[in-house]
Amino acid sequence: MRFRAFRIAVLFTAAAVAGVASQNRPWPPGLQQVPDVSLPLSPADALTKFSMPPGYHIELVAAEPMVQEPVMIDFDADGRMWVVEMPGYMRDFQASGEHEPVGRVVVLEDTNNDGTMDKRTVFQDGLDLARWIKVLDRGVLVAEPPNLWLFQDTDGDLKADRKELVTNRYGRHEGNVEHNANSLLWALDNWMYTSEVDIYLRLKNGKFDVQPTLSRGQWGATQDDAGRIYRDTNESALHVDLVPAKYFVRQPNLLRTRGSHESLNGDNGELNIVWPIRPTRGVNRGYQAGILRPDGTLAKFTSVCTPVVYRGDRLPAELYGNVFVVDPTVNLVRRIVLSDNGSTLVARNAYEDVKGEFLASTDELFRPVNLSMGPDGTLYVVDMYRGIIQHKGYMTEYLHDYVQAHKLEQISSRGRIYRIVHESTRRDGPPAMSRATPARLVEGLSHPNGWRRDKAQELLVQRADKSVVPALRKLAQSAADWRTRLHALWTLDGIDAIEPADVLQALAHPSRDVRVSAVRLSERWLGDPNTPMQSAVLKLLGDNDWAVRRQLAATLGELPVGSKEAAIAALLERNGNDPVAMDAALSGLRGSELAVLERLLQATAETPQRNAAITMLVAMIVRGGEDAASQTVLQRVADESRPAWQRSALLRGAEVALLAATLPGNPPPAPIDPTAPCATCPGGRGESRGRNYAEMQASAARPAPVPAPVTAPARSGPRLILNREPALMAVAARGGDFGTRATRVLDRVEWPGKPGAAAAAVPLTPAEQKRFAAGQEIYKNLCEACHGADGREQQVAATLAGSSAVVGIAGVPIRVLLHGKDGSIGEMPAHGETLSDEEIASVLTYVRRSWGNAGAPIDTASVKDIRGATAGRAKPWTEPELSAITR
Repeated sequence: MRFRAFRIAVLFTAAAVAGVASQNRPWPPGLQQVPDVSLPLSPADALTKFSMPPGYHIELVAAEPMVQEPVMIDFDADGRMWVVEMPGYMRDFQASGEHEPVGRVVVLEDTNNDGTMDKRTVFQDGLDLARWIKVLDRGVLVAEPPNLWLFQDTDGDLKADRKELVTNRYGRHEGNVEHNANSLLWALDNWMYTSEVDIYLRLKNGKFDVQPTLSRGQWGATQDDAGRIYRDTNESALHVDLVPAKYFVRQPNLLRTRGSHESLNGDNGELNIVWPIRPTRGVNRGYQAGILRPDGTLAKFTSVCTPVVYRGDRLPAELYGNVFVVDPTVNLVRRIVLSDNGSTLVARNAYEDVKGEFLASTDELFRPVNLSMGPDGTLYVVDMYRGIIQHKGYMTEYLHDYVQAHKLEQISSRGRIYRIVHESTRRDGPPAMSRATPARLVEGLSHPNGWRRDKAQELLVQRADKSVVPALRKLAQSAADWRTRLHALWTLDGIDAIEPADVLQALAHPSRDVRVSAVRLSERWLGDPNTPMQSAVLKLLGDNDWAVRRQLAATLGELPVGSKEAAIAALLERNGNDPVAMDAALSGLRGSELAVLERLLQATAETPQRNAAITMLVAMIVRGGEDAASQTVLQRVADESRPAWQRSALLRGAEVALLAATLPGNPPPAPIDPTAPCATCPGGRGESRGRNYAEMQASAARPAPVPAPVTAPARSGPRLILNREPALMAVAARGGDFGTRATRVLDRVEWPGKPGAAAAAVPLTPAEQKRFAAGQEIYKNLCEACHGADGREQQVAATLAGSSAVVGIAGVPIRVLLHGKDGSIGEMPAHGETLSDEEIASVLTYVRRSWGNAGAPIDTASVKDIRGATAGRAKPWTEPELSAITR
């Protein structure tokens, strides 16, 4: 009782102070001077350190000991707050006991509705780095990689007493904490979307349906009213699925997936520029040129996460539809305004003109890690409130020294949860939806608060009560608010009660977002020739809206073979210069690629759309590696009766697939600053250990590297294997610019009897194959986020596919993993402390035999020898040093 009285008094006083401060202080406040050493502040004092735009302030909802080390929250149908606590995270520099089962899911309740939590119940403890939950009608999904559990409370005491394994493919147990599966966003289409993992799921007919998807984002996911999914990635503030990722899983040979996880950061990354109100030298790459401004503030995001589209009804209307993101390293919450420029979505910092942030604190220990809409119509902020926020696997020596010097290591076991309000806010009461009648839940689909609309749909779908079908159909057909129509349509779909008439009407709706959903929903019937659905969908080929056009491009792939080819060719003829529409359309061609290509080649006049579409189609065919189709394409290149533009576009497709030529429709690559950090890598990835600013400056002046000698067969990089000599040989023999291009392509093509063909790599022994498989898992856990799943990611990290340094002398990559590398495109961290000799041998064996690489496998003894020989080295290798390595 004494604790509760104290907390209420603190809240009242601090909230008053915060409210006054927001009115009296200039805003944005500019850079504030702070003590050199950050000491933990009481909740009341912490509240005085926040800055927000006029009229807005922040309220304390819960603080330690009510909550400790919170990493995310969710609300149940009655408005109770469910919190995931991660006390095992970075208890010291060594991450001691990281996998001890000390994690918890707790339930916080505000029993008297005064705005603060006063009751705590441990729903489930003994968890190993659990990181996400989703509260369902039938239980609570708890993410504890690699397992996703359904925990149930069967006796109503808010304590779990039963659990069921939903899947064991939800991430990896040994995956780095910063890069492991998370998110369980129940979206408009009734699928639960994830981040950092290649599965998603839904609850269908009482069972969980787990399906493959593309791994996207890093931490958190959200949706807008139209059901588009948004994520972000560490230094990249906002990405959106303009086309659902599921479509791109259909076609394994796509060269890219534009439209899935599409960047909204601006052509030059303007959205990533950040404006802290305190010096923020305690960031992982603070020693690197350009990371900090001269005043000590971070220039760009470094740990942005957990986007949330605000769709509530108790904050000013100007916030509705805005996206909010957090960055715990620089103690702020960003407000992002979305808009439609007529051809796509664009985003900007709401306060870019004044160089401000929506919420910022001068308290270094304010670590916002999660945001959530609330059932009361406001926005909630989860603050881990601690010293160390960077995981040891990516922590640079610079940050290690900063944390130690500023006495941050032992500041943990705290946590705060806040509510963002406005002076005009009148919070809504508890939703009390768990016992709501079906009719009342249908009414909830029209609620102005998006949280309540979403929850009403979730409950209706989970309960699948068919008595609501007439009411749902009425809303789908006549609701004035397009958002309500969408909820009604997707609820009908979720309970398998939707009819063709519902979709046919929606296909002609004035709202483009209704039409987009209708196109997706039409896929149930596109294979049925007895309905008018196909013709109704094909009428939208002339729709001028970009969102409809792009969804249609994806949906056409669901037409039957024999029907889809003409439609997709027609769409590419119109929209081949739109890379999002093109990739979505190509994703639906599996087995029909040549048929569509032949349709495009029937036209003799060159257009940008045809040129780009032919190029990308051919690239996809060649990447597939099927002999007959590839031979056909190369024969078309050799056919001198064809227009020159066609032959050039066909050949360029082969260049794109085999020579990594620039993809048509891709944004131009940004110039590479050799001192810049990895643009999409987390905290310490791309770092060296033991570096300082002076060393960084010196490295930029070092001479260009000399490639390491190649001892493996020159087979690295993508290859096309054919059964006979291709017709392209005749083109190469004629010389000239076109012949030179053909020759370069043929260097990547192999066939029996090819002059000068390289010998095939020696097959791996069973022991080496086992090492290869183990290395693949290590690569996924540690390396894939930077280097990409295919080893040839963009400029943010060195390309591994075809790299002579990777497949050549074994001592080169061994040394790089042991001690790191000071490279021309960034710094690779040392992994000698975190990986054993066997693990280094395994991951290098995998890398040297993947993506066309044909390097010899590496054994544990070789790693052990080099580790011993270089034991005294304390700095990363430079490229000139590596070029001199001979063993």
